[in-house]
Amino acid sequence: MKKTLMTICALALSLAGGAALAQETVKIGVINAYSGQFADPAAQLDAGIKLYMQIHGDAVAGKKIEIIRKDVGGIAPDVAKRLAEELVVREGVDILAGNLLTPNALAVGAVSEEAEKFMVVMNAATSIIIKKSPYMARTSLTAAQLNHAFGEWVADNGVKEVYTMVTDYGPGIGSGAAFEAAFVAKGGKVVGADRTPVVNPDFSPFVQRIADAKPEALYAWVPGGTQPPALGKALAERGVTPANTKIYAQGELTDDAALEAMGDVALGIVTAYHYNVHRDTPLNNEFVAAFKAANDGRDPDIYAIGAYDGMHLIYEALKKTNGDASGPALIAAAKGMAWESPRGPMSIDPETRDVVQTVWIREVQKLDGKPANVIIDQVDNAKDPTH
Repeated sequence: MKKTLMTICALALSLAGGAALAQETVKIGVINAYSGQFADPAAQLDAGIKLYMQIHGDAVAGKKIEIIRKDVGGIAPDVAKRLAEELVVREGVDILAGNLLTPNALAVGAVSEEAEKFMVVMNAATSIIIKKSPYMARTSLTAAQLNHAFGEWVADNGVKEVYTMVTDYGPGIGSGAAFEAAFVAKGGKVVGADRTPVVNPDFSPFVQRIADAKPEALYAWVPGGTQPPALGKALAERGVTPANTKIYAQGELTDDAALEAMGDVALGIVTAYHYNVHRDTPLNNEFVAAFKAANDGRDPDIYAIGAYDGMHLIYEALKKTNGDASGPALIAAAKGMAWESPRGPMSIDPETRDVVQTVWIREVQKLDGKPANVIIDQVDNAKDPTH
């Protein structure tokens, strides 16, 4: 397959001839779930790409940047792979980006390896993704990175027993496993565990089991989009709130839509995340203001910052290569790169090509009269423990 795809790529480039070189264009193929269940986080990711280019321009290292967007429509790895192949062969893209969802990112990674194309994962969070292509780097997070640090933090803060509930696919399973392993290693005990369906889950029976079990604490993981507010509503309806059960989760559970659905019953929920919109630094405040101005007042989230930093990595790598957009040149430039992001200090591990960053521990508190995520602690220089 590798030889076949690379041969087709070479033929396509030869047919393009000198015209492509004269245009001095770097093409970035963005595969994203613009429609379907994950359309909202996909829109945030796309907004992050647009904002970076709005601020920094559409040219770098003497090359014009062209974005070619493809809609995968949801979790569809076969479609994602076909779209990636089309982008490489028919569109002649230099870089593959986007990659909102783990199954799709794994499929696109195979094309990145075969075609030797630089690939930037701007969201998908399963640890193993980065190993699918030596030309890949990630600017988002890994589930293990956040949740290993979080499991240790929860145990260190006196919790002895926890019930876990995670979505039944790669990121959810990986998050739960990382949290549980770290929590148990610190002396904690897992007293119950459930996995919820990926698509259109009814949380009612799961939350009822938690309510009946009356655990000391709950750890929950759900993907962004429609599920956090739905789970938040189910927890509130069945009385599983911080008033009687300590609730810990990855940050999606208390995103803006979920907080709006839960209201004051969310107060006291503690989450771990790699970005916090209320982090009060000049760089983040500028980023938030620019994003809101460009997106009808909406706050940026993890999908937006993952894409924004993904574009930063692409631009800075192109500067280091003087515009050489080949996969080997760009990944060499990306390894070890470090910068100050609106999220905080971050870097690309030169050995694993994965993201290194601060994990922020947040608690839902009243801020300006409304529930909001307020940073209460942090874990610096967090890496994926599985690498």
